Amino acid sequence: QVQLVESGGGLVQAGGSLRLSCAASGSIFSLNAMGWYRQAPGKQREFVASITTSGTTFYADSPKGRFTISRDNAKNTVYLQMNNLKPEDTAVYYCNTQPLLSSYWGQGTQVTVSS
Repeated sequence: QVQLVESGGGLVQAGGSLRLSCAASGSIFSLNAMGWYRQAPGKQREFVASITTSGTTFYADSPKGRFTISRDNAKNTVYLQMNNLKPEDTAVYYCNTQPLLSSYWGQGTQVTVSS
């Protein structure tokens, strides 16, 4: 059964940092590239960053240079280090495979950046 459990969100001032974690089922984690996505209030969910099984990373334009995605294959966990956060980064952040393989999503973790 697929499981994705995100954590690490919170309230932070603009310019601050947060590190998100996502624990994934072993079967989907080990075989797939993983990505972070986010959904701001009133907006569609959007791609943030992804990392292949071999460690190659890709970023959307907005967080490029501020966010870093990484993965620990031994722990079946993917991370998102977010630095120099901006109010427009406020959203619920989710992890999932990249590309998406199903309609399943975890509960996400809320990131709120105050100005």
